[in-house]
Amino acid sequence: MNYKSIHIGTLIKQTVIERGIEISRICNFLKLTKEEVEDMYNKESIDSELLLKWSKLLEYDFFRLYSQHLILYAPVKTNNFSLNSQKSTLPRFRKNVYTKEMIDYILNKIETGDMKTIEVIERYHIPKTTLYKWISKYKNMDK
Repeated sequence: MNYKSIHIGTLIKQTVIERGIEISRICNFLKLTKEEVEDMYNKESIDSELLLKWSKLLEYDFFRLYSQHLILYAPVKTNNFSLNSQKSTLPRFRKNVYTKEMIDYILNKIETGDMKTIEVIERYHIPKTTLYKWISKYKNMDK
């Protein structure tokens, strides 16, 4: 999975095919025509409310793809501006949650030689101890 560029329509279509969901069920659930659904497969992005409906129908969290993108590619906040100093009614997330897919993606970059461990640490801002724990844990599982 390439988290850098997400084409949500293609991923939805792939999930529909994998799950074997009939187009009539999709149309009834989303209250759309067959043409509108098929047109959506070609879209790079869709409305969040519609994405939520797709997530429910296909029983897959498509929003997680965007969360993983943020973990990998969003800039790290600087010390000059702190979210702690501002009051917000939005929920705050204390730490990043790395999924198994994310860990596999990162470890694959290292195993294939695409990136060195120091490059992964610098680019994705993963703590050194966390990365080495992953390497140790998942290397042993492969054997």
